[in-house]
Amino acid sequence: MTHHVTAGLSSGTIRGRRFDGHLSFRGIPYAAPPVGDRRWRSPAPVAPWSGVRDATEPGNPAPQSAQSFADVTSVDEDCLTLDVTVPAVPGTGRPVVVWLHGGGGTNGTAATCDPQRLAVTGDLVVVAPNSRLGVLGCFGYPGLADGGTFGLQDQQAALRWVRREITRFGGDPANVTLVGGSYGALMIAAHLVSPASAGLFHRAILQSAFAVMGSTPAHTFIPGVPALPSMWSPAAELDRLGAATAVEHGWITPGSDPESALAQLRRVPVADLLQASGAFIRPAFGGPTLPESPEEALPAGRFHRVPLVLGTTRDEARFLVGLFADLAGNPVTAESYPRLAAEAFGDAADEVVARYPLDHFPTPGLAWAQVCTDRAWARPAWELGRTFAAHTDTWFYEFADRDAPPLVPLPGFPTGAQHSSELVYQFDFPGGPTLSAAQRELADRMHRYWAAFAANGDPAHVDLPAWPDFGTGHVQSLAPDRIGGTDYRADHRLDFWARMP
Repeated sequence: MTHHVTAGLSSGTIRGRRFDGHLSFRGIPYAAPPVGDRRWRSPAPVAPWSGVRDATEPGNPAPQSAQSFADVTSVDEDCLTLDVTVPAVPGTGRPVVVWLHGGGGTNGTAATCDPQRLAVTGDLVVVAPNSRLGVLGCFGYPGLADGGTFGLQDQQAALRWVRREITRFGGDPANVTLVGGSYGALMIAAHLVSPASAGLFHRAILQSAFAVMGSTPAHTFIPGVPALPSMWSPAAELDRLGAATAVEHGWITPGSDPESALAQLRRVPVADLLQASGAFIRPAFGGPTLPESPEEALPAGRFHRVPLVLGTTRDEARFLVGLFADLAGNPVTAESYPRLAAEAFGDAADEVVARYPLDHFPTPGLAWAQVCTDRAWARPAWELGRTFAAHTDTWFYEFADRDAPPLVPLPGFPTGAQHSSELVYQFDFPGGPTLSAAQRELADRMHRYWAAFAANGDPAHVDLPAWPDFGTGHVQSLAPDRIGGTDYRADHRLDFWARMP
């Protein structure tokens, strides 16, 4: 049974819901709608309202087109809202977790993940914002101020909202933990470097961050996709891409001056812009919001020194190989396997194939998925962990339940502990899979680790197995049958990959 509950904010009163065990406030605006002339501008303050604003339904997702891994569609730019979930038991000074969703930079929404178990088990206030994505979040154009950082700026506006308002929900604005999965974890790397994020969060957890530092060989992110450059774009390069894209799609009149061109671009229908969204997922550096590339700033120690947890899943790439190769009708075969290796690794291909021989795997697809997991996920994560640990307290984990129920099933392709498989343990999903008793126990333990870190800057918990920091080389394996150290370097052949392209 649910009942309504109200909360007074500096901008006005909102009405949420009281459930058994938790309170939920949804669709709370944290910035003005970035519509019309406000497209591709820094987020502006919310206009106050009178009366009681309904906060029982999710806000609009950021504009996005449906994908094979996400069926959400939206063309409404009025999307700068957030959800707040808090235990129903009254309390003050609770640690705050701000969840940044994934989705590849073009997709995703806060409404997908229900964090009530995390909030109640961990005694946390959980905030989940929506921010601009893809072509609306990372677009650049000559003369466009601070282009390529609008999604990052939105998240900073949400964090400033937390600092102003979270005490009204029993949260401690001086104890905020950023938690992000996949693309959300990549954005945390940007927050660690951005001067405007300083002081807005006090610890961070990066779950399956992709390519924070360095490039990715062809086919190792998605089979068929060429080599990927750094995930950080120089601002001038992004401006050139934006200008070329605008001409290619006929969005501007040839010969227009930058001011007139931007005015035309702000009138292009959202549905038309979304055709190019996938080209604009790389945050830009070289401007006020992100002056320096995280790829260079992090190894040099030029980042906000906060305690950090990071980790991966045991079989990250099975999701991408299964979805975009085997299930797309273009499976990896014994014939294509050496070709993929040659295009990815050049002269080193024979060594890679010898280290991952097909007769050691049930299918060629699983063999290539292991190559991709180790090279595109495990190696960069290990290098990022070592970079962090050289400058701040750092802990490392691997989610290792190979029987995890997948959010996106891959019929005929064993998913294992694939990319994002840990999310089912952390959040509830409408119509999503269920967990066994042993998996629910693992979920509870993960919640308590995350909550201990949010509270104290250390995941240690008196009732849980010890978790030494990464300075010792320790990686904590998280599985229903075993929580404890694992030989991550050996499991993912990192000594081999250290000398590979």
